[in-house]
Amino acid sequence: MSPTTPRSPWLALGVLSAAMLMTILDGSIVTVAMPAIQRDLGFTPAGLSWTVNAYLIAFGGLLLLAGRLGDLIGRKMMFLAGNAVFTAASVLAAAATGPGMLIAARFLQGVGSAMASAVVLGILVTLFTEAKERAKAIGVFSFTGAAGASIGQVLGGVLTDLLSWHWIFLINVPIGLATVALAIRALPGDRGAGLAGGADVLGAALVTSGLMLGIYTVVKVEEYGWLATHTLALGAVSLALLAAFVLRQASAKAPLMPLRIFRSRNVSGANLVQILTLSAMFAFQILVALYMQKVLGYGALETGLAMLPAALAIGGLSLFVSARLNTRFGERAVLLAGLALLFGAMGWLARIPVRADYVTDLLPVMLLIAGGGLVLPALTALGMSGAKADDAGLASGLFNTTQQIGMAFGVAVLSTLAATRTEQLLDAGQSQAAALTGGYRVAFVIAAALLVAAFTVALLVLRQPKHDAANPQQAAQFTPVA
Repeated sequence: MSPTTPRSPWLALGVLSAAMLMTILDGSIVTVAMPAIQRDLGFTPAGLSWTVNAYLIAFGGLLLLAGRLGDLIGRKMMFLAGNAVFTAASVLAAAATGPGMLIAARFLQGVGSAMASAVVLGILVTLFTEAKERAKAIGVFSFTGAAGASIGQVLGGVLTDLLSWHWIFLINVPIGLATVALAIRALPGDRGAGLAGGADVLGAALVTSGLMLGIYTVVKVEEYGWLATHTLALGAVSLALLAAFVLRQASAKAPLMPLRIFRSRNVSGANLVQILTLSAMFAFQILVALYMQKVLGYGALETGLAMLPAALAIGGLSLFVSARLNTRFGERAVLLAGLALLFGAMGWLARIPVRADYVTDLLPVMLLIAGGGLVLPALTALGMSGAKADDAGLASGLFNTTQQIGMAFGVAVLSTLAATRTEQLLDAGQSQAAALTGGYRVAFVIAAALLVAAFTVALLVLRQPKHDAANPQQAAQFTPVA
């Protein structure tokens, strides 16, 4: 590939960050509006979950394929096409008149999100090679991942209460159109290696079907249970498809995912740390919101505003502090510090009372969760420090895939454990509020344990990369991913 240089790499960064923020917001903005959507469109309780599941399955299942296709046909083309699909699907979602139409639109949104987000960091590697600028760019870009979900819940509450749930999708349209228009001029052009250079059709079919089926299985665990025939059978088929994909990659002449990418302990270790960390962090996003609404009686707008300090704290650290800390102390040390803060947040939630006071019981959590603003930029840098420039799209897609797996795993496991404990407490005669709170406490204890595991992996596996701004080849291999 021989990308052309954009007029302003910072303008290009703004375009990429806006697109990613839109994608991440869409993953969380729906959660606050779900009761209103259920009332208007007549969703059943089980069917309502598919407004989230359809998006997650398409997004998580296609990321790896989209990342590799971006390397082959051109990352800019894939980014533009993805944003166009996402914007059109948002119009369809806003116009939905029934459950089937909305679920289909959400699936298409997931397709568009996968196409665009899978190649974003493959583009970024061509924009920033100088160490200080790269650190700043990673901090700005990682803000979209660290604070996007919290902002989505705030925005979802405001739009739903003041306007209607339709606006949580309509707001994507002007952003999407502006992103496409600016991206045409701002992003560097690239031709890609060509489909003949790596079009592994069989491998693509195996990994896409395996990931989609696996994510579907995980998100349905809450309904069926871990040991149900449905879960075990589909899980086995998913694992078999992914195993077949790995075997295919070991023998294919032009593999979709060259297995050499896993030889780097930072690539492998950072993806594992991300799965563990996001499993815990997504529990915070979902379960704290449910606690405030179902136990404390907060409305959608109140819940969104209560989450605002978390978004501001995460955003402040990722935008203004993380780059300086990473430069001075190294990404590995900053990552460990951030994980420690997140552990403190989950530990605090593990003792949450039935009748919580926001200032003393919840506000400290909103501030401690700012550790996410340190974790994601540092993890981004460490995870891609061993990736070669030719594999940038693949590595970006892989990193985003493990992100979605972590989120889906966290929701499935922690929600199931919370629901099981709640049922036990209800059977023991406790009140609805006390039983729900007891269930959430169990989930937060498990989330804290996941963060301990993430800290351990980071400490034992990850290594601080050596940056050399004077060495262009090394700089090009240092690829940021969010």
